[in-house]
Amino acid sequence: MAAQAFSILLALLSAIAASDAAGSVGINYGRLADNLPSPDKVVQLLKSQGVAKVKIFDTDPSVLSALANSGISVVVCLPNDQLAPAAGDQSYADNWVQANIVKYYPATKIEAIAVGNEVIAANVTSETKVLVPAMKAIQASLVKSKLDSSIKVSSPIALSCLGSSYPASAGSFQPALVDVAVRPMLDFLRQTGSYLMVNVYPFYAYKDNSDQISLDYALFNENPGVVDSGNGVKYNSLFEAQLDAAFAAMSAIQYDDIKVVVTETGWPSAGDETETGASQANAAAYNGNLVRRVLTGNGTPMRPNDPINVYIFALFNEDQKPGPTSERNYGLFYPDMQRVYNIPLSQQGLNGNLISQTDIGRSRNKSPTANNGTGGMSRTSVGRSWCLANPKVDRHGLQAGLDYACREGGADCGPIQSNGTCFNPNSLVAHASYAFNSYYQKKARVSGSCNFNGAAYVSMQPPRT
Repeated sequence: MAAQAFSILLALLSAIAASDAAGSVGINYGRLADNLPSPDKVVQLLKSQGVAKVKIFDTDPSVLSALANSGISVVVCLPNDQLAPAAGDQSYADNWVQANIVKYYPATKIEAIAVGNEVIAANVTSETKVLVPAMKAIQASLVKSKLDSSIKVSSPIALSCLGSSYPASAGSFQPALVDVAVRPMLDFLRQTGSYLMVNVYPFYAYKDNSDQISLDYALFNENPGVVDSGNGVKYNSLFEAQLDAAFAAMSAIQYDDIKVVVTETGWPSAGDETETGASQANAAAYNGNLVRRVLTGNGTPMRPNDPINVYIFALFNEDQKPGPTSERNYGLFYPDMQRVYNIPLSQQGLNGNLISQTDIGRSRNKSPTANNGTGGMSRTSVGRSWCLANPKVDRHGLQAGLDYACREGGADCGPIQSNGTCFNPNSLVAHASYAFNSYYQKKARVSGSCNFNGAAYVSMQPPRT
């Protein structure tokens, strides 16, 4: 029975949650906007979604204070314009650590300091040359404060620092960067037991090469895969191929032992006409599939035993960011804390246990279905997925969603009637799952068609029949 299959799926998802190989999902909390909620409200939003890790781009006192005693770990940042002062004056670094780290730790769980952001990128700059000295100065300050064993120091690199990234097995750093910054930083990370921070954006590769790269491959959707001509490995996602290109580049200069965390990755929900692939449906597919891949999968082909740990960019749409339209539309939430699209952000969310716990982040559309403004997208555009009832929602919420799906929504609810083939098991959750999924499939799995005011969630795992 289809309804029984849904029940089996729920149990299967719970079992998957126990996997030791699962990675972690955090979120970048940028604030280049004039309409964002207070940090206290943001902390409540993060907790309501089960998000346990966040990364910020400075050390804003209001944010660090709001995160105190929240249980949420935070990566803070020493901005690029402070690299030279920190590198040239140890007392500057000491004062910065005292004012921005020691003052808040341990009530605020600062787990790492990102010294600069994408300083190691396409070209050698003046900032590139002072990066590692600045990292060493910050590390020395942590040692003085006896925090060096608790807080890591690293710096996010941009994939543009790779001279070669295709195929993944041929990944290598740009020669001009290796001795100036790459080797010194990797030596530092090895000596301090830290990890490399890498920013990975398949969107940009797809946007610039959409005639050569499959959209499904870029979005983690089902696809034939791409075989690496160097080692014969088949990749089913551009993200993993890009990450492995970074691993290959590290291996080429003998730094296989250093761990990696993806400190930024994401997909915009809107863009200019030239920004191919920027849409709400594609953003929902990429980020939703990413979360499921990270929380239920192993590592990449090159490092299968290393869990993938990521920070999604970004928490909010930021209206003051310069550049093309996409730059202002990477958010998972609007500034009013309503979802741009509905995806899980944690293992609890993946299992459907958090969606209805709070009104924070509800969809803007107050009818039982979410906004379908993306139109009739093809199923391959948003990936293969199923819509299930959230068993934690009260009976009134489930019944309201069920009624809407079967009436106004036009779902095929005949099989769950008293004489139908899927009437048993005769439970509201099973019947609602059947109706929600019928509506969702009828809508071609368009982003936003599986919400029902928080009574439903999307599963990327097929029901077992």
